[in-house]
Amino acid sequence: MNLINTLNWRYATKKFDPTKKIDPTHLELLKEAVRLSVSSYGLQLYKVLIIEDPKVKESLREASWDQSQITDASHLFVFCSYNRNFNEGVDSYINLLQEGVDESKKPGIQAYGQSIKENIDSMEESEKQAWSEKQVYLAMNNLLIAAGELKLDACPMEGFEPDKYDEILGLNEQGFHAVLVAPVGFRAADDLAQFRKKVRRSTEELFELI
Repeated sequence: MNLINTLNWRYATKKFDPTKKIDPTHLELLKEAVRLSVSSYGLQLYKVLIIEDPKVKESLREASWDQSQITDASHLFVFCSYNRNFNEGVDSYINLLQEGVDESKKPGIQAYGQSIKENIDSMEESEKQAWSEKQVYLAMNNLLIAAGELKLDACPMEGFEPDKYDEILGLNEQGFHAVLVAPVGFRAADDLAQFRKKVRRSTEELFELI
């Protein structure tokens, strides 16, 4: 499996080479990999901002405990969950499901959409937010694997101030909330993290066949 080689190659990059930029073709492949991510019901109730503007990255670095990855990476992916407008998201998905479908099947699809809405509406607000944020982690994983396949470096990060990101990027007004960020680019030659041993639990400890 090439994937196993990719997973062994990648690591959470701590220092990026600010002189190297992602090829536009590769950027499109990263976007497509994220777009094809699994999500609950297939809804994809999240938004991904891709930051390349140096001034915006500087502002976000201040809200990221001054971590250099934010500004030195070629692009910064900001994964945002829904914090409202869930029903509108479901309607959008159902509309996509109905495209090109025979009219006789549309009532069933619409009923499915209503069922999804009822399930989401039945959640407590805190449960709804937690469920929404979990979807973002699934999408992030696709980005990390795709980046590795393209020999691009990445670093998933929770070390930032989400509320400040929301303010800087105007997310509250759009009904989104910053959950995860991932700088993507090229490792610096002197990033010591790349030489560290990859440590994972053994197969015997991690898995149990029942």
